[in-house]
Amino acid sequence: MKTPAIVSREALDRILPRVTQPARYAGHEWNAITKNWDAMDVRLALLYPDAYEIGMSNLGLMILYDLVNRQPDMVAERAYAPWTDMEAAMREAGIPLFSLETRHALRDFDLLGFSLQYELTYTNVLNLLDLAGIPIRAEQRSADDPLIIGGGSGAYSPEPMADFFDLFVIGEGEVALLQLLRAYQAAKRREGWSLEAKRRFLEQAARLPGVYVPSLYRVTYHDDGRVAQFAASGSAPARIQRQMVTPLPPAPTRLIMPFIDTVHDRAVIELQRGCTNGCRFCQAGMIYRPIRERAVDEVVQTVDEMIAATGYEELGLLSLSSSDYSRIEELLKRLRERYAPEQLAISLPSLRTDAFSVSLAEMIQEGRKSGLTFAPEAGSQRLRDVINKNVTAEDLLNAARTAFERGWQHLKLYFMMGLPTETDEDIDAIADLVRQVLRVGREARGRRVEVNVSVATFVPKPHTPFQWLPLADLEVVADRQQRLRQALRLPGVKLNWHAPEATLLEAALCRGDRRLSRVIERAWRQGARFDAWQEHFDYQTWAGAFEAEGLDPQFYGSRLRASDEVLPWDHIACGVDRAFLWAEYHSALRAETTPDCRGGCQDCGLRACYELADCPPELAGQP
Repeated sequence: MKTPAIVSREALDRILPRVTQPARYAGHEWNAITKNWDAMDVRLALLYPDAYEIGMSNLGLMILYDLVNRQPDMVAERAYAPWTDMEAAMREAGIPLFSLETRHALRDFDLLGFSLQYELTYTNVLNLLDLAGIPIRAEQRSADDPLIIGGGSGAYSPEPMADFFDLFVIGEGEVALLQLLRAYQAAKRREGWSLEAKRRFLEQAARLPGVYVPSLYRVTYHDDGRVAQFAASGSAPARIQRQMVTPLPPAPTRLIMPFIDTVHDRAVIELQRGCTNGCRFCQAGMIYRPIRERAVDEVVQTVDEMIAATGYEELGLLSLSSSDYSRIEELLKRLRERYAPEQLAISLPSLRTDAFSVSLAEMIQEGRKSGLTFAPEAGSQRLRDVINKNVTAEDLLNAARTAFERGWQHLKLYFMMGLPTETDEDIDAIADLVRQVLRVGREARGRRVEVNVSVATFVPKPHTPFQWLPLADLEVVADRQQRLRQALRLPGVKLNWHAPEATLLEAALCRGDRRLSRVIERAWRQGARFDAWQEHFDYQTWAGAFEAEGLDPQFYGSRLRASDEVLPWDHIACGVDRAFLWAEYHSALRAETTPDCRGGCQDCGLRACYELADCPPELAGQP
């Protein structure tokens, strides 16, 4: 058995004074869990492939960290992507990537679990493996290397990263991850560990619900590059069913306290999981169905424990649509009364576009009026009907008027461009709606009003009704961005937009097949890192990688797909029927809306989801 390597404090002390934000790498934060590493049967490192301040704000990783460390014979530790200066210092000093809790080299853990949330972090995954001294391709690893696991929303379209992972966990990790770790523990006890034992374990793991082992599937292609078939070997299932937990397990309360500011530096609790609105562009609204709520008493008790364990002065109540939580007013009233002496700040990051949401915001922001955010998504009612965003211009203007009259001076509006069936008139409608909001604000509060407008370029995501559609032509997008910039050159309006090239790369990586592993590897070897950060993103590096591998990003991102085409993610079953998605796609083309699930079941494929959800039938919809 190899001797585990521990990075010495002295070695770190020699390089940390030379890097920015050295506290990213120091570890020993308040509430971090340190166990007797040598006494653990299963050692898991959880990795977020982005900077510390991004990864520390990820609730999913917090949940899994807490879940695994509750097991007496298992330990979970953490690592994040070192910034470029730290990477250079580590490589120069010969320091391998290490965990924050005990500074053990990651190559000595049994398993590494990556959270895949955004496609533009994929080169960071390869960089982390390389920094750890682990071969980046699964086929190149020995029995001494850890098993590499992928999870998160990116695992619902895993093929572009398939060559780098031993397996993926599909769905909610609270169910599948512990089953997988127990199976690994049993296999290792039964026969030790070798390449042959690893092969047998992967075959066994593929039979676990929600586990996808890419090496057990052979992909063939048509002459024109489309996927022809996924062929499973042995007893591996033809389709991998995503896993869902119900009711929601207890939320973690002893949140790790960072030494530096993070993106969301606050206590957080998930009010509910899932969403009933049925927005056709939203992948999360499809893959996290059905809705499952926490009881008010549970939320309040969890917040009590969380604040006592952390001392945080701000609380985030998280959900895909927090104002849809069925007892939101009761919850806010109880929290406000309970924490009035401490003046606990409460945030609702996801609000509907209506006056009710403004009333909720007023309940939690008495005396301080920070920014308020609404997401109408499209400028015209026709286009909002296409995407099934059940919001009207009147809803937005009433909400804006209410907000300004009650003291807000800053509003943020989210829109998308490049949506299916979009025309120049739809872009003009965005500008017109923004001008109306600005006018309403000035009528209420004068010229101090500010409206920040963020316009993202729409990417048709897998497992949504728009998965067959192409990305909008980037020249058209650029022209429409310029059109909007000219229309919104107004005092009091700030406009932000996304670079079209980054959008094309995101579309290619989220909609691609296994051949893209070669492109990702080549881009990484040519220096691609932190592609999600504007100052580091270099599209020419990626363009060169695609060309060198004989592939075209337009083929993946900008091509209309036929109804019978085998999509690269068809072997991943997210719970929503393909037939429902196809019907919703055609409803979108006719600009026909589909009602919220709360008003009745829409037969999306999650049969009798009202029985699965931890909420009453009248909330989740009738069969």
